Amino acid sequence: MISLPAIYLASQSPRRQQLLTQIGVPFELLLPEDAVAAEALEDMLEGESPRAYVRRVTLLKLQAAIGQLQKKNLSPKPVLTADTTVALQGNVFGKPVDEADAHAMLKKLSGQTHQVLTAVAVGDGLRMRCLVQRSNVTFATLADDEISNYVTTGEPMGKAGAYAIQGIAAGFVKKIVGSHSGIMGLPVYETRQMLLEWMKD
Repeated sequence: MISLPAIYLASQSPRRQQLLTQIGVPFELLLPEDAVAAEALEDMLEGESPRAYVRRVTLLKLQAAIGQLQKKNLSPKPVLTADTTVALQGNVFGKPVDEADAHAMLKKLSGQTHQVLTAVAVGDGLRMRCLVQRSNVTFATLADDEISNYVTTGEPMGKAGAYAIQGIAAGFVKKIVGSHSGIMGLPVYETRQMLLEWMKD
């Protein structure tokens, strides 16, 4: 079996950690020192497409993480960052600000096919690779009480589009075209291929 390079993972997502472990990528966490500043990187620019948005945010996260790596004078290894967003008819659905916002997002996604875009970037300050993986997700039509009951579980909070496909919301999904792991937050096939290519450079 081919060994994948050891990396720093600049993400707090337990799903991304789980998925990297699943495909045999050794990693150390490199978490942002300022969580508020890290969240601010996710602010959207006016007129920005979902694809441009998720790519830009991922590259900003990479830039910040590499800066932190150099500041701390840590041992050199590539840094991996990722960001996932949900889009419906060109509109980005970020993380809900409260339960009412989560309910409104899920109401709009109900009975519709939306896109989940996950960007992944790897870099070391000298070179960089970035990709965007897109999946289509079709939700069943959800009754208001189904949405309300789901929101009260707390699962939608902190999740782009107000749902987690690896959780209760799996029961809302009629169809997926694309990458299940990408919808979770890290497309494992594409990530593995990118790391293999990184080793060849």
